[in-house]
Amino acid sequence: MHKYPVSISLSSYGADLVRQQGQLSFVQLLASAGAQRIEWREELLTHEQPAQLAEAAAAQGLECVFSSPLELWVAGRAQPNAELSATLDRAQAFGARWLKVSLGYFTDTNDLESLHALLNRHSVKLLVENDQTLYGGCIEPMQRFFTEVERQGLPVKMTFDIGNWQWQDQSALTAARLLGRHVDYLHCKAVARRADGKLVALPPGATDLHLWEQLLKHMTQGITRAVEFPLQGDDLVAVTAQQVATLAHLGQPPAENAHV
Repeated sequence: MHKYPVSISLSSYGADLVRQQGQLSFVQLLASAGAQRIEWREELLTHEQPAQLAEAAAAQGLECVFSSPLELWVAGRAQPNAELSATLDRAQAFGARWLKVSLGYFTDTNDLESLHALLNRHSVKLLVENDQTLYGGCIEPMQRFFTEVERQGLPVKMTFDIGNWQWQDQSALTAARLLGRHVDYLHCKAVARRADGKLVALPPGATDLHLWEQLLKHMTQGITRAVEFPLQGDDLVAVTAQQVATLAHLGQPPAENAHV
């Protein structure tokens, strides 16, 4: 059976561990676990050297995504975030082919032509994710943004974070139906509400995996899917490999499933 590419967001190993060990230390782990892509996390960087991380990932055959907490659009500014160009350059220094950011405050007055011109000057591709905010984590602003992206032919795709829709009580299935054609990267996490009312990310159960299969029907077959839920245990390679194998088989067409 064909396996689809799987990425690991390094935040899955916990902020404390990643900051303590450094993101370089996870390159060999991901390669050993069968992942195809590594997602560097800007907010977890300490003293890492970009070139060193880029070289290590390339040596293991891992593609790189650079995840930044940057918001593409800031309130009261028509042009893209003033830090976007430098962040694209930084992503490239880390060997990344993609930069993942969140939408921010998108309105009808935002200047997509200036965004297009900026992206044409960079080789790194832009991915825009639904986050957990009211303004960037709801279907409607994402839909308006990608309608304009499509209309103007911008080289921008979507990171669809399955779990994040729950922070604003949005339906992931509705979002997939409306936005699925724009998706190039699928962030996977199950979500549960703790006793104190806080939502937290969890590894998927059978019900979650069934839902994820339904979501994938609305997206391009074979897109990269990423682990963004806790990966914990005494043997992190084994834990990671198990989840990589699970996600690699999600969304197989019926004909392929029939010949395992």
